[in-house]
Amino acid sequence: MRVLGLMSGTSADGVDLVLAEFRGRPPRVVHRVLEHLEVPYPEGLRKRVLVAMRGADTREIALLHHDLGRFYLEAALPFRGKAELVALSGQTVWHEPPRATFQLGEPSHLALGLGVPVVHGFRAVDLAAGGQGAPLVAYPDLLLFGEAGKRVAVHNLGGISNLTFFQDQDPQTLLAFDTGPGVCLFDEAVEALGLSLEEAVALAEGALPEEEALRLWLAHPYFHLPPPKTTGREIWRLTALKPLPQDPATLLRTLLELTARSVLLAYRRFVGDVDRVLLAGGGARNRVLVGLLAQHLPVAVMENPKVREPLAFALLGYLHRIGEVNVLGRATGSRDLRAGQVVEP
Repeated sequence: MRVLGLMSGTSADGVDLVLAEFRGRPPRVVHRVLEHLEVPYPEGLRKRVLVAMRGADTREIALLHHDLGRFYLEAALPFRGKAELVALSGQTVWHEPPRATFQLGEPSHLALGLGVPVVHGFRAVDLAAGGQGAPLVAYPDLLLFGEAGKRVAVHNLGGISNLTFFQDQDPQTLLAFDTGPGVCLFDEAVEALGLSLEEAVALAEGALPEEEALRLWLAHPYFHLPPPKTTGREIWRLTALKPLPQDPATLLRTLLELTARSVLLAYRRFVGDVDRVLLAGGGARNRVLVGLLAQHLPVAVMENPKVREPLAFALLGYLHRIGEVNVLGRATGSRDLRAGQVVEP
């Protein structure tokens, strides 16, 4: 079955699309990535998404929900006639488990525009079953990247940082959770400073972190909670960090150090030694952040770090379509379930 996965992450920078072919059933699902496409949000749409993450009125939320749906359809048009099924993550604008999780992007636009079923609403179903609604792709990670005899972690450095750990391709060893901020704070600072990403990375590369600020930030209670746990941009924003270094280069370096040190803390406290850490997400392209992690972890950046999440969502959709469990309760805190809702064309 050919499935198109669409993923918009907490970095709120656009949508990644992967067309993949799947065969078989767990524990052996064979896959082949056919195409990948990155489509950035137009600047005006991205600003509206970021405003919605901070709180917007009802009318704006309703308009944005459908505008995102139309944007997803436009991004997916090159795949019309190629995909038999679509799996849509939607754009998370609020995540406050166990009470609520909220994704925008009306799936009906994709179903009617492409003429195929769309599986969506994965997070809402998991939350209703008593879970955190994240991290959703732990089971797909195991099916896609598990290695016999190896202790492997798949680590996503998106806006929020999350990991999936497993050993010997055994679902009973699976552990998944958000470690804390990924690059959302760094990206927010880059935008506030009016810098390009490369300019910001170069500044951070030549700077030293402010240790006192780091000490205070790392005292945040989230870092000490045991898994399963998830977090979001509702917590990790610059206005919530005190104190903030005033020098731009120092600020940027300190924010990257916060991500790296909180990641390392998570491995020490909850995971232990690993044979391999596969890095994915936009942050895997940040050489300073990857370098900080590589000093302490056996990291390897995926060939294309932006493929992993849309591929995993495509697998979530495939498993749902063939009637299989696609979310494991030990990852999200719910129960093993077939998460998702379907819009037919």
